[in-house]
Formats: sequence, C-alpha cells, structure tokens
Amino acid sequence: MKDHNLKSMSAEELWNLHELVVVELTRKMSAERASLEQRLRQLGSIVSSEVKRERRRYPKVLPKYRNPNNRSETWAGRGKRPRWLDAQLRSGKKLDDFLIR
Repeated sequence: MKDHNLKSMSAEELWNLHELVVVELTRKMSAERASLEQRLRQLGSIVSSEVKRERRRYPKVLPKYRNPNNRSETWAGRGKRPRWLDAQLRSGKKLDDFLIR
C-alpha cells in the first residue's frame, strides 16, 4: 500500500486495517509454527533412532582448601567461593593459609 493512501485514511479505517493485518499475521505465524513443529518431530524420530552416546565421566575433584574452624567445610577452588572463605579473606588472611597440604 502506498504511503499517501495511509495518510488519507481516517483513524477508524487505519484501525480496521490494523486488525486485518493482525489476524492475517496470526494465521500465517500459526501455520509456520505447525510446519516447523512437524519438521522437528520428523527430525526427532531420526535423531532418537541413532545410537545415543553416554555422557563423559569427569574425575572427582579433590578439595584444595579447608576451613580451620570447621574441618568438614572444604572447597575445591571451583565455582563461587564459600562464605566462610570470603569472611576469612576479608579479615586479612591469605588464600594460601587454607591450603590442604
């Protein structure tokens, strides 16, 4: 539709055009979604028929740091630092002070 036609339309005519566009877009989007879901189902049956590989087993990570106040609290040095270690570091101690020898 040309730009000058839109400028000459009233607000009500523009709103009706908007509603028609929304209905048509909804219809086309749902048809496309159904088509894609059908293709995914077909691909899923192909993928599921293939041999599934087992997950790779990762070795257990041994702890590197221990809380001197509570010997059962340890940290392997991976992920977020535990609260007990953050508190000790804020008090001025060094990370090496908690190493398990």
